Amino acid sequence: MTEGVSLNQTPSANRTHIVFMGKMNSGKSALINALANQEISIVSDIQGTTTDPVKKPMEIHGIGPCVLIDTAGFDDSGELGKRRVEVTKKAASQADIAVILLSGTDMEEEKKWYKYFDNINTQVITVISKSDEISNVEDILELAQKEFNTKPVLTSAAKRSGIDELKERLVEAVHISKEKRFITGNLVSEEDLVLLVMPQDIQAPEGRLILPQVQTIRELLDKKCLVMSVTTDKLEAALKSMTKHPKLIITDSQVYKKVYEMKPQESLLTSFSTLFAAYKGDIHYYVESANVLSGLTEDSKVLIAECCTHAPLDEDIGREKIPKLLRKRVGEGLRVDIVSGTDFPKNLKEYDVIIQCGACMFNRKYVMSRIENARSQGVPMTNYGVAIAWLNGILDKITLPEQE
Repeated sequence: MTEGVSLNQTPSANRTHIVFMGKMNSGKSALINALANQEISIVSDIQGTTTDPVKKPMEIHGIGPCVLIDTAGFDDSGELGKRRVEVTKKAASQADIAVILLSGTDMEEEKKWYKYFDNINTQVITVISKSDEISNVEDILELAQKEFNTKPVLTSAAKRSGIDELKERLVEAVHISKEKRFITGNLVSEEDLVLLVMPQDIQAPEGRLILPQVQTIRELLDKKCLVMSVTTDKLEAALKSMTKHPKLIITDSQVYKKVYEMKPQESLLTSFSTLFAAYKGDIHYYVESANVLSGLTEDSKVLIAECCTHAPLDEDIGREKIPKLLRKRVGEGLRVDIVSGTDFPKNLKEYDVIIQCGACMFNRKYVMSRIENARSQGVPMTNYGVAIAWLNGILDKITLPEQE
């Protein structure tokens, strides 16, 4: 289950995420406001004004749809400060581009963050903020060039100096970081017939389609495919009405088995969740990890990770259907934990397997950070669609998309 959206909405997950990092009172909020040319974050001389990350979806010429993320100072202290820094780390894991603000010659914390972003291949831009107020700005500039091997941008939000140069650097970083990916990968091309099977049950928002369906339909139209959409109960009638078999059938994971049993032999079959497993994550790691499901026992522990924070309904796929399928196979004693939104345990070693949703509400950078976290701790991680296909005994029968 995910949120419904209108067809003309640009979801935040598809936008370039730009996070601004720096010490308390380093000028992050003022810089973001100057870049956006509007008041997004509260600006104050009082340290710790920004607590939770502030996210602003917007359009910037040359960058396109993006999300500007203001964060708490990474030198925040005290018990509450530590919690703020933990939230800042979560925001950092979503960043496609990081802007690190330098506010003095002590750059130890900035270097740690620079190394963090460098290790996960995130483009970094260094900025000397409030450059008009710093007496030793040349010393900071010289040291920064040595430490980060790149020239920082000199900015002043108050005088709006350096903002155009920062925009230019951001545009360059976007072009470098932009990875062209398709939801349907290499599965279809122009004039291929594609049939979408989309149950409109209690979980489907009234009058709207869920986000993966909207995005998939739009991409298929952009690829000039021939698209037909039906509910599960009309699948048989739709197949009979067609003069040729569809090249590809995309279904909701919940009816994977039923659609597989009805589909023409010539038609490829996949699901929205499986498509998003490849689009947002590591499909091969998901498939490899699904094999762990065969070894689960009533002493095992499973983590189900949702990305959206909807109010659960009856027959919810993550909270009801997948646990029910697992317990039917393993036994009622199987322990299942469920997290949602950005809640994701740091210590994953107590789990035998993680089952991640399609993650349509998050960008790929964040999903990959979860996968790397699991992989580094030796914990298998799979996906709703892949897990359901395995539990139904058809994982080897479905088609996995590959990026061209």
